[in-house]
Amino acid sequence: MSCTALLDGNCKPKSMSRARQWTDEVENLYRFQQAGYRDEREYRQVKQVELVDRWPETGFVKKLQRRDNTFYYYNKKRECEDKEVHKVKVYAY
Repeated sequence: MSCTALLDGNCKPKSMSRARQWTDEVENLYRFQQAGYRDEREYRQVKQVELVDRWPETGFVKKLQRRDNTFYYYNKKRECEDKEVHKVKVYAY
């Protein structure tokens, strides 16, 4: 069974690739990875939260809490510049 079918919080990614172009998904992954997490799944598992704060207009992540309990606050607009896109890791489960 896949991890999504089990809703298992300890699910490990099966593969990783790098983003090639900017999308809304890449923008949010950039924000999670900047805060020290793989993706939203890992953030929700570590911080034990149901929902992540998002900007209603864009759907981008608004605020994340790092592992050392400091906060990152993000703008409504795009923050992942084109030169940073190739650094974003996209995980497959």
